[in-house]
Amino acid sequence: MLKASFPPQTGRTGPGAARVGIGGPVGSGKTALIEALIPVLQRREIDFAVVTNDLVTREDAERLRRSGLIDPARVAAVEAGACPHTVIREDPTLNIAAGDDLEARFPGLELILFESGGDNLASTFSLDLVDWWIFVIDVAGGDDIPRKKGPGLLRCDVLVVNKVDLAPHVGVDLDRMLEEARMVRDRRPVIATNMRAGLGIEEIADAIAAAVLFRV
Repeated sequence: MLKASFPPQTGRTGPGAARVGIGGPVGSGKTALIEALIPVLQRREIDFAVVTNDLVTREDAERLRRSGLIDPARVAAVEAGACPHTVIREDPTLNIAAGDDLEARFPGLELILFESGGDNLASTFSLDLVDWWIFVIDVAGGDDIPRKKGPGLLRCDVLVVNKVDLAPHVGVDLDRMLEEARMVRDRRPVIATNMRAGLGIEEIADAIAAAVLFRV
């Protein structure tokens, strides 16, 4: 049987803001992660903006704009109009244009977060779009997710396992799930989070700062 092999990735290069993708299945906590990251990035005085992706709405963008956490002008919305991973992988033109527009309007921009629309474990980001990316799963989806692997889980730079507080209530052995995630990822980074309590958010911000902003 042939076994898929995923070599180390190199993202887009060139001037301008660093671009970070955030993907994962529906309901895993992608928007919640951005909401939790916003005050942390602000405290660190990182100049950033957000691009959200939805199928045929702008719901996630409007949620962030209404949140009071971020200047609404710093949130752009992309309507995929088709399978959500199309505009982050096969043809990321709309997202690239949204990022370019934000950079033109905010010349000091250091970082743009691209939130994918909800997808499945096959979702990945084009490295023409992002420099580095995060994939979010959650314990409520089942502790067999790491064993199912999938390109999104395997190829991301950081895997986030969210809603860890729910593990006892959904019959998940959290320690085993995290260990299996580390094993299938060849010990590449896995971060356990509880967005509501802020668990793991500083660690994710540290990873972003070190990987694409070169801050330690």
